[in-house]
Amino acid sequence: MSGRHREQARSHRDCVRRWLFKSFRTHATGAILELITIAPGRLNTTLNAPIEPHRFILEPFEARRFANLCGQFDEHLRLIEQRLTIEIRNRGNQFELIGEPKHTTSAENLLRRLYRETKGTELSPDMVHLFLQESAVEQLDNHSPAEPSVALRTKKGMIRPRGLNQLRYVKEILGNDINFGIGPAGTGKTYLAVACAVDALEREQIRRILLVRPAVEAGEKLGFLPGDLSQKIDPYLRPLYDALYEMLGFEYVAKLIERQVIEVAPLAYMRGRTLNNSFIILDESQNTTVEQMKMFLTRIGFGSTAVITGDITQVDLPRGTKSGLHHVIEVLKDVPGISFTHFQPKDVVRHPLVQRIVEAYERFETKAADDAAAKDSRRDA
Repeated sequence: MSGRHREQARSHRDCVRRWLFKSFRTHATGAILELITIAPGRLNTTLNAPIEPHRFILEPFEARRFANLCGQFDEHLRLIEQRLTIEIRNRGNQFELIGEPKHTTSAENLLRRLYRETKGTELSPDMVHLFLQESAVEQLDNHSPAEPSVALRTKKGMIRPRGLNQLRYVKEILGNDINFGIGPAGTGKTYLAVACAVDALEREQIRRILLVRPAVEAGEKLGFLPGDLSQKIDPYLRPLYDALYEMLGFEYVAKLIERQVIEVAPLAYMRGRTLNNSFIILDESQNTTVEQMKMFLTRIGFGSTAVITGDITQVDLPRGTKSGLHHVIEVLKDVPGISFTHFQPKDVVRHPLVQRIVEAYERFETKAADDAAAKDSRRDA
């Protein structure tokens, strides 16, 4: 071996030896495992800080329920670990959580709640994700008193809002005649509005449900659509139909549409009507013009409730046309009897990546607006 190769081997051995285990943690001694890295020219760094584990026991112990709680290959526990940045260890029904105290406390509350659910529900990763929305890291520092829950009755079962913002949104709908739900995709604005409509219909508080949406293509021209009026507008109302099918069943929804208890109408066909004892949902309202929004809001009759949903960041109107949703927020924000609920990216209840995508777009658009404002100020100077 040449002198140069021997020198490289010696250097490599020296680097390996610099990985030292200072102490080893055991349950008997309570010692702390610290991994010390001593690299050339760098200070000693303790990788694992001494954090006291958070321990608790879930009772009563039932093997079937614990298998349901943990999921296949512990996928439910791994999902909670990833979201709350903690480590979960368990032996049977004895749990040990490693992490920040506020995170481990939230995780214990979540695990206890999920364990209660296992008594009559088969958990899935999607359900765990929804429960995690209520224990999101952003809300861990919020110590405001918990608000009483609300349950909406449908033919297929009860629907409960997920998280504080959804709960407030549902309460506003139940307490006001005109309600706006504004926020990014996936926050449950439309789904909860349909659930409130179905609940009111089941309780016989209203006589019919109207589904309304502006017929505006999302950045592309679809051209001529064949069929009658209902068939032309159906593609635009598919999210509303999907929610109705889930809550009432396909056959029952078809029967209600045939009896005109559920009515589908494009926004342009609402002019001149007065809607009494109805629950009206205007979806994708960011694509209404100022005149269309005013026309829609003045259709509301006695005994009716209107819910207007939209995302002001996804306007598909022609360039230069002001969104009716943008305008109505400024005009009606102080009018009594009208509620506005604003959803944030943290309220997204779809795939976790959807929340990150929404946040990334929000950051990019904010930066672009700031850069444009700075450019304009330099030009004026």
